[in-house]
Amino acid sequence: MPELNWGVFDLNLLVVFDAVMNERSVTRAGVRIGLSQPAMSHALARLRHLLKDELFIRSPQGMMPTARAEEIAAPVRRALGDLQLSLHAPTFDPAAAHSFRIAVDTYGAVVLAPAIVARCAALAPGMVLDIRANGMLNVSERLDRGDLDLAIGTGDPDGDRFVRHRLLRDDFVALLGRGLAGAGRALTAVDLAALPHVEVSSLSEELGFLDRTLAGLGLQRRIALRVPLLSAGPVLAAAPMIAVLRRHLAERLAQAHGLEVRPLPLASPRVEIAMHWQRRVDGLAAHHWLRQLVAGVAQAL
Repeated sequence: MPELNWGVFDLNLLVVFDAVMNERSVTRAGVRIGLSQPAMSHALARLRHLLKDELFIRSPQGMMPTARAEEIAAPVRRALGDLQLSLHAPTFDPAAAHSFRIAVDTYGAVVLAPAIVARCAALAPGMVLDIRANGMLNVSERLDRGDLDLAIGTGDPDGDRFVRHRLLRDDFVALLGRGLAGAGRALTAVDLAALPHVEVSSLSEELGFLDRTLAGLGLQRRIALRVPLLSAGPVLAAAPMIAVLRRHLAERLAQAHGLEVRPLPLASPRVEIAMHWQRRVDGLAAHHWLRQLVAGVAQAL
């Protein structure tokens, strides 16, 4: 038989063939795959023409396959099964061993990462999480290469190839150090200018709004100390200083070091924290599970 022209061959004809082969009835096969009797007859006629064989012959016992039909029945069934399996969206089993690589900024490392780890430990004890600080990473390049599954932070990777999903919005508050809490009155702009400030070095760029507002009032912050985030809590717990931080971050430090959170005496911007991923992994079941978990953690805040 001459080689088939697969460019014009309709693979749906093989579905029709397989259904008739199993049902031994054109009518029942049509019901099974959702085609009318005329459509089934037309499809069989086309297939007979292409394969140069009658394929099925009417008999009192139903549509009996020819020798050629018997010969190709098993390969066709296997091919259709393999095709269906390859196109079917795979399921994801969190209980099986998996690993994910997530980049987080300073805020995400303190506010979101512990809760993400706890949720993963509860739902998938065998899962390995590789959580990295994104400050020294080229996040866009790592997402493109597949070295990262997810990035969490305020910055947005460049390009339409990345998907962005907002996790939460946070405002700014004051975190009072030892000896400043319990004063019984609200903070004023003058207080913010007079008190010595502890500034977290990795987050200093976020406080431009504060300096501009104070400057408009003829005031200026007095920055007494710049420290890494890990040092901010212990320093405030030991000294009468103040820090201005995003609310959820300030609340974590307050809880850990016995500090007090106070609202600012001026309007605070709201910062968006989002997760980003490469669009090509958008449909993967495992990646969808991870995104749902992170979104649930953020929503719980």
